[in-house]
Amino acid sequence: MHHFNYQNRELFCEDVPVKVIAKEVGTPFYLYSYATLKRHFLVFSKEFENIEHLVCYSAKANSNLAVLKTFANLGSGLDIVSGGELRKGLESGFSPEKMVYSGVGKRIDEIDFALNKGILMFNIESMEELVIINQRAELCGKRAPVGIRVNPNIDPKTHPYISTGLQKNKFGIDVDEALEAYRAANSIEHIDLVGIGCHIGSQITEINPFREAINSLKNIAQQLEKEGISLQYIDIGGGLGILYDDETPIDLSEYAKSIIETVKGTDYTIILEPGRVFVGNAGILVTKTLYRKSGKVKEFIVVDAGMNDLLRPALYDAFHVIQPVDQTDDPMIVADVVGPICESSDFLAQDRYMPNVKQGQLLAVMSAGAYSFVMSSNYCSRPKVAEVMVKEDSFNVVRTRESYEDLISGESIPLFL
Repeated sequence: MHHFNYQNRELFCEDVPVKVIAKEVGTPFYLYSYATLKRHFLVFSKEFENIEHLVCYSAKANSNLAVLKTFANLGSGLDIVSGGELRKGLESGFSPEKMVYSGVGKRIDEIDFALNKGILMFNIESMEELVIINQRAELCGKRAPVGIRVNPNIDPKTHPYISTGLQKNKFGIDVDEALEAYRAANSIEHIDLVGIGCHIGSQITEINPFREAINSLKNIAQQLEKEGISLQYIDIGGGLGILYDDETPIDLSEYAKSIIETVKGTDYTIILEPGRVFVGNAGILVTKTLYRKSGKVKEFIVVDAGMNDLLRPALYDAFHVIQPVDQTDDPMIVADVVGPICESSDFLAQDRYMPNVKQGQLLAVMSAGAYSFVMSSNYCSRPKVAEVMVKEDSFNVVRTRESYEDLISGESIPLFL
């Protein structure tokens, strides 16, 4: 459920008309519903209230400080993959003791930063990384809490670019090598083994891959227990899919029941790392129609948002519902919705059956709260757009639109030019 609905044929975010925000802020802009963010977190967390668990929101899905602060205030932990996400997490009020740091390429300065802040654990993804973390822990006078991210070789049945749990993917340590990796890690002086984890992919709409992955982790943890290596956490990652088009997302209660049944009778604390399922349908991208263009074989709706603002359609051929902010009785047409970028891949939709919108009309690109602004860029020297959050009948700009001055900030022309 989200809080973007039509009232008298006009799109509202909670109790605020979208076009009122557009008039004040300009377009394009991302728009987030506080009520949707809060509801998604509370409903998800409640499903696991009868087991020991920690929800760690996945910062990479949407790392706006206002979004992060919303979840921090609700008691969430944080799943991070960079020093920048650690910094933003601290700034928005997350306790480092609730932060899990994953990622295949942690730099030394990022490792030191996390060690000195006292995060819950590192999920290491290679034995070379483990050696470096041990060295840095010794130099920092710390012991590093570590889990090993296991690659379980499970097909998540999702887009290949967001599949992360197959042998051909770069993530984690192969499941067949996991036990030996733990045995080796157990003898390293400045390492405390506290967990085991995996993340098999994103936008997953089938439950069996999750069951297989969790069973794989549990079996490894129980074998380690027999060898005297006791773990506290099983980190099952995130990956729950949402509705973009005609998908059938996994029922949350069924997902929770499956996890709870799998770990029943054990003493492990389950770490869950939802991202998209919290924020995906809590945000939209609002854009304005600039021009109409009729080609020999295509109708084009040219808008002021491009692939630099929303990369997902170009990168994944991802589908987003696009609907007018003001509903009309205009006839339906088949058209491409395209942006200003000088690339043929600059589209938000192709061959889309949609209203015959005119110049100046506002469009809402739905389900744009996850992996949207965070993947935006300044390609073609375009300033990044504003981000806005609505709570009830008021709104706040939570990221100011970049200016042309921002584009050149930090650059310099050397004296020899």
